[in-house]
Amino acid sequence: MSVVDSVFVAAAESPGQVGEWLGEVAGAEVMTVEGEAVRMRARAASVDEWLGVVVQPNGYVEEAPEPEDVQALDPYAIEIQVRGGQTEDLLHTEARLIFDKLVAGRPDLPMLLVHNLSTLVAAHLPGVGTHTFDQPITPDAPDIDTWGPWVVG
Repeated sequence: MSVVDSVFVAAAESPGQVGEWLGEVAGAEVMTVEGEAVRMRARAASVDEWLGVVVQPNGYVEEAPEPEDVQALDPYAIEIQVRGGQTEDLLHTEARLIFDKLVAGRPDLPMLLVHNLSTLVAAHLPGVGTHTFDQPITPDAPDIDTWGPWVVG
């Protein structure tokens, strides 16, 4: 199973529009557009290789979830998947760099950085700031007391 890191963005923009500003702030290039998915590539900052990037609607959203099914990801309309890197650590480093560039370029948008859909790493809320979670937490309901103040409500 491959590892995927994702940046979830609470944006009203289309994946194509998000892909445009991803290109501007992170240097990603469009490779193909397949339906609503924009497949891109971006140069890794720490090694000489390409990363695969897919900008698409968040397919993990659950409309009106039961309290035990709530996820931090639910209010975020766009997912930016980052794949590649020779190791998981390298992928995590590169995904964090992309997250930081996106936050710097669009501080007006709430964003989450999630490793492999299982670990919530960081959250950005406009007007509040960016928070990195010290202990590994999930984006799932059992950890809502920890991530709740940092996620779009």
